[in-house]
Amino acid sequence: MAIQIVMDSTGDSRHFFNPDDARELAKAERRFHKLTDAGFTAAVRTGAGQASQMRSFEPNAEETVFFPRLVGG
Repeated sequence: MAIQIVMDSTGDSRHFFNPDDARELAKAERRFHKLTDAGFTAAVRTGAGQASQMRSFEPNAEETVFFPRLVGG
């Protein structure tokens, strides 16, 4: 089971999906593109305490975290 974690001002929402299920995988890919097109940064854990930015959907990623764009003032 894979997970997409979406961070926002209220905390986070978690979206689990089975990468072996074509319908769930397609939904996860649509969510990835919707969020990154809206300005979210996607990152995948690469090791203990390490992460790497994702620029395209990775169906084999166990955990993808989406961070909203920071707004300065």
